[in-house]
Amino acid sequence: MRGFPKAPKYCQGMFDRHGKARWYFRRPGYPRRALPGLPWSPEFMAEYSAAMEGRKTEIGQDKVVSGSVAALIASYYATAEFTLLADSTKRAVRNILERFRTEHGHKRVEHLEKRHIQQLMAEKVKTPDAANRLLRLLRALMAHAIDLDWRRDDPTAGIKKLRHKSKGHDTWEEEHIDAFLAHYEPGTRAHLAFLLLLYTGQRRGDVVRMGRQHVRNGVLTITQQKTGQEVSIPLHADLRAVLDDLHHNHLTFVMSERGGPMTPESFTNWFHRLVRAVVDENGERLLPNGLSPHGLRKAACRRLAEAGCTAHEIMAISGHQTLAEVTRYTVAANRLHLAERAVSRLPQKETRTNTVKPAK
Repeated sequence: MRGFPKAPKYCQGMFDRHGKARWYFRRPGYPRRALPGLPWSPEFMAEYSAAMEGRKTEIGQDKVVSGSVAALIASYYATAEFTLLADSTKRAVRNILERFRTEHGHKRVEHLEKRHIQQLMAEKVKTPDAANRLLRLLRALMAHAIDLDWRRDDPTAGIKKLRHKSKGHDTWEEEHIDAFLAHYEPGTRAHLAFLLLLYTGQRRGDVVRMGRQHVRNGVLTITQQKTGQEVSIPLHADLRAVLDDLHHNHLTFVMSERGGPMTPESFTNWFHRLVRAVVDENGERLLPNGLSPHGLRKAACRRLAEAGCTAHEIMAISGHQTLAEVTRYTVAANRLHLAERAVSRLPQKETRTNTVKPAK
């Protein structure tokens, strides 16, 4: 289409009878899909990414049988419970359910028994987080099956989650932060992305959407995609200096190598490559495995805690909804630093040294 940037692969555009531009995802063997907005815009790329990750359909397999697991999953996608999820959460749910549909989509929902679910959990015992996520989604599917009168009972009832203590994403420590910033100089995309994560404390899905339109009078204001919470963050001097030196005027600060916005998934994959590339003169990696964009969100909260910020002050930056969430993110705060400051706040009682005369 003339007048529009070149679209990603498998995308076709047209003008409807009202003169409005419409774009579609058309890839052989995949469902046709309408794409919102214009090519390379955040909403366009989010839907395009989901379409590219979709399950390929085989000839003769595009029709689902009523009462099957495949039909139940398709019906669940149309529920308010699913449609009201954030786009990033939808993609994560789809990834799990599509894998389940590939293996079990042809089976009857009414034939699913408790022992089957227990077996599925046992097969994932080495990855308890994945097992528990699957159990949670199966519960949602069975509740939907009951609503549809496809079942009278819930076979997931009474099945407990696998016990597992997880600390979540690793928090970036100060030596990690210093190593990254020493490797990537100001003016690079890597340096810009890192400071946006560190000094705003936001999730990757919000960082990839940030642009000049979100900044006014030195304050960055954005509505979080996951929660709908609006946060206003005064720009740190280091971040403000980098943004002032940024020459392009695109909709987003961080651009892909092709000059378009990045999806959360592509951003994370690129960021992981950046972390692996931080090496010393001998080629030895300086950063451990497990450091991610979300770990910088935790590092931002940790830094705020170490600076003496209250939980409510941290929530004003991070956008967390409850004190419990903030406590989980700030548990990595330097305990010695906090203990030293706590002791310094204790009232100091003046002590006097009594002079003892030596015995004669």
